[in-house]
Amino acid sequence: MNLVSNPLLVTALMLAVSNLFMTFAWYGHLKNFASSPWYIAALISWGIALFEYMIMVPANRIGYTAMDLGQLKILQEVITLSVFVPFAVLYMNQPLKWDYLYAALCLMGAVYFIFRA
Repeated sequence: MNLVSNPLLVTALMLAVSNLFMTFAWYGHLKNFASSPWYIAALISWGIALFEYMIMVPANRIGYTAMDLGQLKILQEVITLSVFVPFAVLYMNQPLKWDYLYAALCLMGAVYFIFRA
């Protein structure tokens, strides 16, 4: 199977990359620009978010060829948590909490219900 011929895999990989950009845009300024005025952080975040959108929009278009809108959204939520937890723990030095596991279990339920035939 060719990677490019699998829209689900291509979409998931592209959404993971775009989500990494968006996580930095949304939360990275809390660490890197904490002493800067909010509008400086907002401008920098918008610049980072531009790259996120440049990846996310085509990812959603590709994904929509193989999934319905609800499936695409739940896939995005799973990826969001998968990117956010390592970011919070490793980059932002937040403690690893059991709540992340509980959230992941809830998302597993969402995946089951939205992807079942």
